[in-house]
Formats: sequence, C-alpha cells, structure tokens
Amino acid sequence: MTIGLLALGAVATFAQQTPPQPHQAPPQQPQASPKPANIDRNGVLMLIRSTLLALDHANRTGNYTVLRDLGAPGFQVNTAARLAEIFAKQRSDKIDLSGVAVIDPQLSLLPQIESSGLLHMAGFFPSVPSQVNFELLFAPVEGQWRVFGVSLSVGQSAPVAPATPEPPAGKAVVSQKQSAPPKPGVPAKPPAQSATQ
Repeated sequence: MTIGLLALGAVATFAQQTPPQPHQAPPQQPQASPKPANIDRNGVLMLIRSTLLALDHANRTGNYTVLRDLGAPGFQVNTAARLAEIFAKQRSDKIDLSGVAVIDPQLSLLPQIESSGLLHMAGFFPSVPSQVNFELLFAPVEGQWRVFGVSLSVGQSAPVAPATPEPPAGKAVVSQKQSAPPKPGVPAKPPAQSATQ
C-alpha cells in the first residue's frame, strides 16, 4: 500500500542556445550514468532517519512547516498545505514511523549521485507487522544534503503463505499411525504382561 507521493519541486533547467552550423549535426551529449556517492554509513543513517522522523512528526502534528523548511529549495516549492495533502492518507492511517529510530534500514539502492547531481537512495526497514519502504532524494545546499524528494510505502514484512484449504464437505481426513513392521531375523516383542494377581 503506497502512502506517500514523491514530493518533488519543479526543477528548471536552462541551456544556452547557439545557432546551428550549416551541414553539421548537433553534438550528442552522453547521459551521465549514476556514480556511487562518497558518503559513509553513519552519514546515510543520519539522512534517512532524520528525514523519516521529520515526516513522522509532521504526520503526528499535522504541521508540515518544519519538514518543508528542512528541504532543498526545489522541495520548498511545496507549501506546508500541499505537503499535508500529499501525506493525508498516511496521516489518516496513523502510520507510526518511530521505529526507524532504532531499526537499521536495508538498502536496495545504495547511495548514488544521479546525473542531475541529486543523491538518491532507496530501501526498507524490516519490521513486524509492516515493512516501511522508502526512496529519498537529496540536493546539495551550502555543503549539506537537504531533502528534495520523499516516497514512502508500507507493506508486509515477510511473504504470507496462503490459507490451508479446507477438505471438501462429506469427506473426512483420517490419519493413522502405523507401527513399523518387525525387521527380518528379529523376533517381535511379545505384548507386555501385567503382574497383578
């Protein structure tokens, strides 16, 4: 069940245009592939936990101002009221994210720098009965990573086996325990006798 939307601000890109040269094809810019982020485990944990706990506090209080103010400028294009709309279902379901403070996340997408310069990571918190799945984007602002996008969903923490089928009506399932036949060459034990007189 998805309970949040990616809360991303609009990102404007500007390119300087030059008039095309006759008989020349425009140069192709290769799309830069993501590269691993130079960030240690503690830094990753702090970013994930602080972001999700800020979201948890916003959901509990209904006040998304602090969550918005912690974000990058691209995230801050969302008003606090807009963030409240985005996370309304999560808030009404009273999803408790406080467990992220003590449970270690499992990363399904290791922190990487996208071609846009954003830090991107994804994973989940394995917990019972629900697993919290997340995807986060951070933008560099004045030497710090600040939240740019949040996606959150809650699912089952483990596969659930289907219910045991019931036997058809009118048929009984009988299980009998049979004793093993005696081994060849070994006499069977005589029945136990009682010593009463």
